[in-house]
Amino acid sequence: MAGTSGTQLRVGRLLKAHGLKGAIKIELYTDDPDRRFTPGAEFSLQVPGDSPWHGKSLTLRELRWYNGHAVGFFEGVDDRTGAEGLAKAILWVSHVEEEAQEDDAWYDHQLIGLAVIREGEKIGEVSHVDHLPAQDLLIVKTGGGEVMVPFVAAIVPEVDLAAGTVTVTPPPGLFEELPEAEAAAPTAATPVDAVDSDDAAPADRDE
Repeated sequence: MAGTSGTQLRVGRLLKAHGLKGAIKIELYTDDPDRRFTPGAEFSLQVPGDSPWHGKSLTLRELRWYNGHAVGFFEGVDDRTGAEGLAKAILWVSHVEEEAQEDDAWYDHQLIGLAVIREGEKIGEVSHVDHLPAQDLLIVKTGGGEVMVPFVAAIVPEVDLAAGTVTVTPPPGLFEELPEAEAAAPTAATPVDAVDSDDAAPADRDE
């Protein structure tokens, strides 16, 4: 998603229709909604390939707040059916390099190659980042294969770009086989095959 003047920044996810006039409740991924969600703002959409919105963008008419929740009105979305067709879509905006980076947000190219540290020992390195609707995943290359690590503060408490490290506090079984007595319990992650990643996409660590 790289552009000549910057990159793409993920700023929100459309949750569900609100009312009958095309409004959509938004989960915000930005600390500055007043700057990102202004009338006329245009968003690139991350939707499934079979969605009629695939490859299209949305233009914001208005952002309102209802009981503390952000609700957006968009051009071309005029009824509840249209709003429901956009549920779970992720919103991206152009991000110029001069803009200040938001807290707890890193671009893929900053994370890839960082050493993954557990209890002071290196156990692997970040090979790429998967952006999923629910959360981002760090794909960590270890001696035994690749492991999906949820990019949340409870499991990834520290990212130190200057030191080139990512500190992890994983639950038992995330990076190694469980003891036989615990083998029947489901693990939090499973080694996966490598997939292509977009170096320009930012990853937000969930709290």
